[in-house]
Amino acid sequence: MKFKTLSLMFLLSTGIFSCTNLEETLNEDLTKTSAEEFLNANTDVNALLKGCYDGLRGPFQDQANFWAAEQHTTDETLGPTRGGDWDDNGIWRVLHNHTWTADHSFLSATFNQLLQVVFSTTNLLNFNASPQQKAEARYLRAFIMFSVADGWNQVPYRQPGENLLNAPNVLKGAEALDFVISELNAIMGDLPDGPANRANKNGAKGLLMRAYLNKGTFADRANPSFPKADMDQVIALADQIIGTNKYSLDDNYFDNFAPNNDQVSSENIWTAENIGGSSSGNVRSRWFCTLHYNQNPSGWNGFTTLSDLYDSFEGSDVRKKASYAGMTDISGINAGFLIGQQKDQNGVELDDRKGNKLAYTREVAAIETGNNLEVTGIRVIKYPIDYNGGDNADNDYVYLRYADVLLMKAEAQMRNGDAGLALTIVNDLRTKRGATALASLNADNLLAERGRELYWEGNRRTDMIRFGKFLAPFQEKPNTSGPERLLFPIPAAALAVNPNLEQNAGY
Repeated sequence: MKFKTLSLMFLLSTGIFSCTNLEETLNEDLTKTSAEEFLNANTDVNALLKGCYDGLRGPFQDQANFWAAEQHTTDETLGPTRGGDWDDNGIWRVLHNHTWTADHSFLSATFNQLLQVVFSTTNLLNFNASPQQKAEARYLRAFIMFSVADGWNQVPYRQPGENLLNAPNVLKGAEALDFVISELNAIMGDLPDGPANRANKNGAKGLLMRAYLNKGTFADRANPSFPKADMDQVIALADQIIGTNKYSLDDNYFDNFAPNNDQVSSENIWTAENIGGSSSGNVRSRWFCTLHYNQNPSGWNGFTTLSDLYDSFEGSDVRKKASYAGMTDISGINAGFLIGQQKDQNGVELDDRKGNKLAYTREVAAIETGNNLEVTGIRVIKYPIDYNGGDNADNDYVYLRYADVLLMKAEAQMRNGDAGLALTIVNDLRTKRGATALASLNADNLLAERGRELYWEGNRRTDMIRFGKFLAPFQEKPNTSGPERLLFPIPAAALAVNPNLEQNAGY
């Protein structure tokens, strides 16, 4: 009952083989060869690798799961209860006010989904894959292990070939991050240079930057440190990416997220490929979760941002609001933030379902009461709407882009005491986005700039923890959180089957 024997049972039941005449193959005398040789000869490794890539879609592109864990717990995103709509037993509200419990269903589901990708990528390494295929799988595994360690601080992990009947070992905190760093360095030479929607060298360097930038945080989230040696690594990796001359800040900020962003973005370093009308993650949820029922497309009238984030933008900042060809001319919807009276493409004012004006308000509460439940809260359109792809939108989902590389470099320089050099990077970025230059740079306004540049991209919780702001009160979270909120709880089902896991403190 070793790893490959169980893999054989799984593959026989699901039919993931490259051979076309499976029945004849199975009727042969399998005693002529080992199960291992049979698997290596008949398994389609490309299909396994595609399954690994596809496994990232649910946790990251859905409006729940890891995106919700990273966003709803912060000062950028709120899921208001609107009468009977969007209460879901308070599942969104408890994320924002930091009162989730150990049995929070989305957090438990996310933990399991992420670890399924760890299993799938490790499983691929048992087969006769090419060096590049193995490197891609190990990159995906490193990315997921970083995410699990970031959220839960504990990552169950098996070496390829280990007995599946034994509980996996658990890597914790800094140990898990050290493993991620060693893996990325080991596979760098076997990764391709691109495209962006495949695991690639610059994507690995960007993930290494995140690992070194957060290394002191993983060691002690309550009191993170930023050793110069780690910050020097961040800067050196950024310079390597910059030195390729492959990337530049886009003239149109929202091109990075557009339905054809795989063709028009000059910033995207690593993305998830989505194929419009055919095969896609749930990236359409980025606009469905926030748009009103009477807009085009008809949305779910749910999530909003908060006025503190909105007010941090200057009026001239293109990240705040911009018309977008192929969207605004079709529906009247602008990219960025939607606030005030909404209109269609002909300038006709829209109404809500009660016939009141559809005018989004600055004010929003975690539990909405009164008569204007459908219009409270500023809405967000980060990904321009794909009107041709249907449920399978064509927008490639963005994991890493050049602007983040620049901001990580600036942060490392600032933490090394080179605030002047960091300020130049930040002001170059702000100038490109139509904002005025900052006079000086410190931790507070750099975190704010990361919010303006990277809002709703699924990194805010990690940023706020690193900058020491996650536990503090913020809009619609009036109380200081306990230190246990720096981590999520380990699901009870996982604890029951793996004695190497232990519940995080406070749960």
